[in-house]
Amino acid sequence: MKLLTCLLALACALSACASKPEKPEKSGAPSARAPGAEPYPSTYRVPQRPPVLIRSTTVLTGTGARIDAADVLIVDGRISAVGSGLAAPDGAQVIEGQGRWVTPGLIDVHSHLGVYPSPAVQGNDDGNESTDPVTANVWAEHSVWPQDPGFAAALAGGVTTLQILPGSANLIGGRSVVLKNVVSATYQGMKFPGAPQGLKMACGENPKRVYGGKDKFPSTRMGNVAGYRAQWIEAQEYIRDNARYEEKVAGGDKDAEPVKRDLRLDTLAAALNGDIIVHQHCYRADEMATVIDMADEFGYRVSAFHHAAEAYKIANLLAERGVCGAMWADWWGFKMESYDGIEENIAMVDAAPGGCAIVHSDSEEGIQRLNQEAAKAMAHGVKVGFAIAPERAITWITANPAQSLGILERTGTLESGKMADLVVWNSNPFSVYALADLVFIDGALRYDRVHPPAVPDSDFSLGQPVPATGALR
Repeated sequence: MKLLTCLLALACALSACASKPEKPEKSGAPSARAPGAEPYPSTYRVPQRPPVLIRSTTVLTGTGARIDAADVLIVDGRISAVGSGLAAPDGAQVIEGQGRWVTPGLIDVHSHLGVYPSPAVQGNDDGNESTDPVTANVWAEHSVWPQDPGFAAALAGGVTTLQILPGSANLIGGRSVVLKNVVSATYQGMKFPGAPQGLKMACGENPKRVYGGKDKFPSTRMGNVAGYRAQWIEAQEYIRDNARYEEKVAGGDKDAEPVKRDLRLDTLAAALNGDIIVHQHCYRADEMATVIDMADEFGYRVSAFHHAAEAYKIANLLAERGVCGAMWADWWGFKMESYDGIEENIAMVDAAPGGCAIVHSDSEEGIQRLNQEAAKAMAHGVKVGFAIAPERAITWITANPAQSLGILERTGTLESGKMADLVVWNSNPFSVYALADLVFIDGALRYDRVHPPAVPDSDFSLGQPVPATGALR
């Protein structure tokens, strides 16, 4: 009977998260050839919760500030105020924060949760559409399995928002999706309303290995670049053809023929128009510089280079061009293009004037401890003379990833009016002993370490041995 009650409670929670929303906010998807609503819209709704006041805690705002003995007030799902001596509104829940630290919710810009879910078996291997070097027509969200137990594990590590990317087998792998880390029966119930989609591209060894080994194009790095350029040229022509058609219609030409819709070119055209944000898997400094030149050639912008093992070599160039480096703390040497990675990479990218350093996971395990990955990067930087305070390092896993995803105006920092996505830690979040005590998303408590929800564990998180997947790093 108790189990039945738990299952009913879980079913109610899932249906609530997937309930019909109010009118969705405008998406970053390209504007439509078919009139009407955004395709596959978010059904996520901010739950109604009473105000929350967290008192007398250490706050890292994500803006570069640290405030000791501070209060954080949440009202209507948003940050109302951060300061000292704040009054609790009527009906507010008061949380004592002495000895605790509060940060923005953590954001992972590079995750494959849901598209490479647990258990890691071939039937769940949905992250790489490795049937063609260019699959810009696919959307990662159409592979996301929302019941992946990895989402709950990431939530326990303080992750409130994450970008799910298709894999890196291809030159152009398709569209990414930004999710809120909430329980839902559908991915639409997790989809971050209004967040721009991303475009996943990949440099270097992966496209060469996946396609060149089969005597298919590309098999070299010069083939990779030629492949990108050919796609951008087609996308430019697609934009021009559609503009000509619209001009004819505007001029009263009733015989004008519309351009045949192409899902691949829809995505590429949206990237050129700035409606979709480009994220590029790239390890070597020389290849990153080449991609920046290519972006100049075709008039688009790279938001972040992911993995970026050699970003330290061109840290000033990245900073000058406003490109973030999304990096691991200490992964290196597992293939040739990662061999020149150094442990000071993140600190050096951060130290460049205007630098944008991000700690990412690309791992169902690493996403559970992004705070500790950032702590390792801090320690490596301090050893070589970079002074990195906690209030600076927290931006690597909050504000900077929000910036690269185009959602910084809404989340990533603890500022008045922003989404109340935050973590209450039991101590300094960069301590090896740090644990997330409480995790709020839009002001709703989504994780409580001391009082876990009364729902049964997933059958897929019971320690079953599983084989490795076909994921590519």
